[in-house]
Amino acid sequence: MTSAGTRGRAAGAAVARQIAERFELPFVDLRAVGVVRTAADAIEARTLVRASAVPYAFDGERLLVAISDPADVQSVDELRIATRRELVFAVAAREDIELELRNLERQIEATRRHAVDEDESFSYEEEVETKEDEDSGPLVKLVNSIIFQAVEEGASDVHFLPQPDGLFVRLRVDGVLRELERIPRQRALAVVSRIKVLAKLDIAEHRRPQDGRISLRSRDRRQVDIRVSILPAVEGEGAILRLLDKSQQPPTLTEIGLSFSMQMALEQVLTRPTGALLVTGPTGSGKSTTLYAALADLARPEINVVTIEDPVEYRVPGIYQLQVNDKIDFDFAKALRSVLRSDPDVVMVGEIRDRETAEISMRAALTGHFVLSTLHTNDAPSAVTRLTEMGVEPFVVASGVTAVLAQRLARRLCEHCREAYAPTADELEKVGLDAGIEQLWRPAACAHCTRGYRGRVGIFQFLSMTEEVCRLAAREATAHEIAAAAAADGMRSLWEDGVDKVVAGLTTVDELRRILI
Repeated sequence: MTSAGTRGRAAGAAVARQIAERFELPFVDLRAVGVVRTAADAIEARTLVRASAVPYAFDGERLLVAISDPADVQSVDELRIATRRELVFAVAAREDIELELRNLERQIEATRRHAVDEDESFSYEEEVETKEDEDSGPLVKLVNSIIFQAVEEGASDVHFLPQPDGLFVRLRVDGVLRELERIPRQRALAVVSRIKVLAKLDIAEHRRPQDGRISLRSRDRRQVDIRVSILPAVEGEGAILRLLDKSQQPPTLTEIGLSFSMQMALEQVLTRPTGALLVTGPTGSGKSTTLYAALADLARPEINVVTIEDPVEYRVPGIYQLQVNDKIDFDFAKALRSVLRSDPDVVMVGEIRDRETAEISMRAALTGHFVLSTLHTNDAPSAVTRLTEMGVEPFVVASGVTAVLAQRLARRLCEHCREAYAPTADELEKVGLDAGIEQLWRPAACAHCTRGYRGRVGIFQFLSMTEEVCRLAAREATAHEIAAAAAADGMRSLWEDGVDKVVAGLTTVDELRRILI
């Protein structure tokens, strides 16, 4: 082998070792251990080529299979149903697997020619046992089709809701749940068990909640991570799957829907070397996406940026990204303590959940770092009081926090089919709009959208920690008092920002009421 070939094979083996470590599977060097022909013959060659896999040995009744991409759930499932044997997977370099598959194809072709030469009347046809349990094939296809359809439709969550007559499957698309299908009760337990198997959970446990993760590739080869929650209910076990498309790129501050004045104010905050920017809102309101948009402005070669997340939602070149792991007692607080010893300029903390994380974050903002994080509050002023309620000293909050951005996500009207209409005076009055406005927009429906909506747009409220707001925070003023002072300095409410987007034809009055009232 040439030196270039040796280096290429070494690189392929190194990648395979990393994949094996990530999926907690053993690594196998096929060129060192070899491939037993009888093992390779246990699964049809066409199936092996599609899956980029090769059986290489037997372990008692079990079949040892080398695979290059364990995240390809469809291929793994196809291998499982192609034989009645129990499969034990290991990761091998893709180049080694392809070499063994080429060797196997040559051996099969040689066998075919030999058979034809011995008896011209004999028609050789490779036969491999592909019988399966009656429910395993359709069941695998059912679960896979639901997950892949959710990915293709851009769903953020899939709900398997137990009911007396089976499982209701619902997708959350653009923040709204809609029913996808109903699974009969006789198959409900098997479907939940299948999800448990994919998430490496205990299929024998039916009384306690369980949490796990699935990593797979969609039909168009996108990397998708799924957080799985199994919940026991009165009618049986259900499952909630949260989907995260790793192939997506984070948006910019312009793309998330900030008004021009709000974007300028936020960009000014991001130029500061110290302080804390907090983004608030309920679960699913796009807080992490906004933080990533801010990181895109901050990430430069001369700045050391570190993120602490659960999970890592976007991969960003040039920054150090950590993922917390409760199983090894590596939570946000412990990760943050470690990060602050690694000379960071900017630290993003995925979420402030407890007093310890809040205190460390605020003190880091006071000691030469710029901190970005999220909180669960209804509006921006409430974030200031929430930190003091968590146990952070009021003067630390007043000095450490630089700005707070509250947000919601409203469904965006489809530009292909939205309809203009003349609003009534009563409708304008309820929304607080000028009676002179002659046109608003409402949803229709077309092939490009879901019930007249496609995608979402952010609704924002920006609180700058002015001198007066800092003074109120230091003396533990209420959120109402802070809001009044900030409004006097020009802060707009979430409702006001939403109304601007209604007038611009980006969303509707009904959407605004749904997310804010």
